[in-house]
Amino acid sequence: MNRKTICSIVFSCAALAAFGAAAQSQQGGGIKQDAKAVGHGVANGARDVGHATRDVTKKIGHGAKEAGTGIGHGAKKAGVAVGHGAKEGWDATKHAVKHVFGKDD
Repeated sequence: MNRKTICSIVFSCAALAAFGAAAQSQQGGGIKQDAKAVGHGVANGARDVGHATRDVTKKIGHGAKEAGTGIGHGAKKAGVAVGHGAKEGWDATKHAVKHVFGKDD
């Protein structure tokens, strides 16, 4: 969710709460108490949206960290394998040269 969507949701909730408060105030409730209830409703809604956003961003961050770690470990393993292959190739070349010139290991 982007900021525009979150703001529109919060304002929609506030508008619905205001209409509900207006309907209750016509039934004899106090306007001040109704406004306070609307404010609490908006604050609770905004808090829930904030917590949900935090949870999503935390999951995204952890996923990116795990992906980066996996890539790093894979690159390390590939580098080690290339190094070992090069060493084994060099050892085989040395052995072949010694064998050709009669200086076996």
